[in-house]
Amino acid sequence: MFPSKIYVARRTVLKERMESGLLLFLGNEESPMNYRDNTYSFRQDSTFLYYWGIDSPSLAAVIDLDESKEMLFGEDPTVDEIVWTGPQVSIKEKAAQVGVSITFPLKQLADIVRVASQRGRRIHFLRQYREDNLLKLESLVQMPSAQINPSASVEFHKAVVAQRSVKAKEEIEQIEIAVDITREMQMTAMKISKPGMYEREIAGVMNGIAIARGGDLAFPIIFSVHGETLHNHGHGNKMKRDDIVVNDSGAESSFHYAGDITRTFPVSGKFTASQREMYQLVLQAQKTSIEMIAPGVKYKDVHLTSCRTLAAGLKDLGLMKGDTESAVQEGAHAMFFQCGTGHMMGLDVHDMENLGEEFIGYDEHTQRHSQFGLCYLRLAKALQPGYVVTVEPGVYFIPELYKAWKAERKFEQYLNYTAIGKYMGFGGVRIEDDVLVTPQGHRVLGKKIPKTISEVEVACS
Repeated sequence: MFPSKIYVARRTVLKERMESGLLLFLGNEESPMNYRDNTYSFRQDSTFLYYWGIDSPSLAAVIDLDESKEMLFGEDPTVDEIVWTGPQVSIKEKAAQVGVSITFPLKQLADIVRVASQRGRRIHFLRQYREDNLLKLESLVQMPSAQINPSASVEFHKAVVAQRSVKAKEEIEQIEIAVDITREMQMTAMKISKPGMYEREIAGVMNGIAIARGGDLAFPIIFSVHGETLHNHGHGNKMKRDDIVVNDSGAESSFHYAGDITRTFPVSGKFTASQREMYQLVLQAQKTSIEMIAPGVKYKDVHLTSCRTLAAGLKDLGLMKGDTESAVQEGAHAMFFQCGTGHMMGLDVHDMENLGEEFIGYDEHTQRHSQFGLCYLRLAKALQPGYVVTVEPGVYFIPELYKAWKAERKFEQYLNYTAIGKYMGFGGVRIEDDVLVTPQGHRVLGKKIPKTISEVEVACS
């Protein structure tokens, strides 16, 4: 938890950006794995953490904009509960830690919301991603759960996104802690992987590092010889000598700020000739894209630079043909690069994605494109100082996509299907770093992680 003055200052900024009504914040509950008392590791809602800082379940909070009141709702543990959990901090003590003086039992939240609503006051709430909180809101605001998210406050979303998008010094420090833990996970994976091992053996060691360093995973580890599956969370494959592994993993700091790093490396410790070519192409795309990061630059343009660099390189290798610019404009490169080049990052690895990408990655000046590949770009709008973004171009050989497009004879003027067919079974290559937008340009966060071919091969040896 940060000092209380940070949370007070954050709520003050939010109040200045909103006009009237009640701002309603719902914390998360424990989530059972298979029965009530056997729960998953608790993870507090990130917006609740940002403004209220308290990392425990069964809490809610309200800011009354008209009366300038900040209220925390929760319950003190009973003796029966303490038998199982040990002594707990009281709700008043929790509130004091984050600069709040008004507390109520959680059951009084419904009365406060009801009275405000009866007086015609606006109840501002955010979109919910958990069913239990949807049901809470259904009861609190007397609205069917199916209507909750469509009715969420646009003003509230925009205010939260504007504030959370720009990372303060203490937040950047936490992200770098997470990135440095992730570095240890990545370098350990390179060091211990060898032919004959199962992916799960390496993923388990990385998971243990994240926990041992006082945090947890920011997202389920992607560690797979089938890197062509973009979010492959399975770890059941036995690694073979000529395999390459995509390791997309990230730790959370103890304050729940995320790291998100991807490295691709050869299981044998040495890239084959075709792996070297493809890896070097992706590395060049990533370097070129990182060099573009600066205030005022649209991230869509960074993404399209990645696409052009990859398409030009694939043309040099004989997998693409024709005019590169036209190929990218029409979307032919999406045979190899189907996703976006990056996303915002902070308390969430895809920062604030639960609030809606139309608020986080897009704005009135930048609208989402419908083209396959480009439609998956999570961040497109102009960058600002304080943004933290990922830069993660890749090349992926997806047999199902290849078969479908070949059967349609899609983009035959740009794609050499005979040459591409020889790469089926190759897998994929992705390289990712976390980058801070500075007033002068950018800074790659965290300590250096092996990235060039020679650096990766040394790390694997």
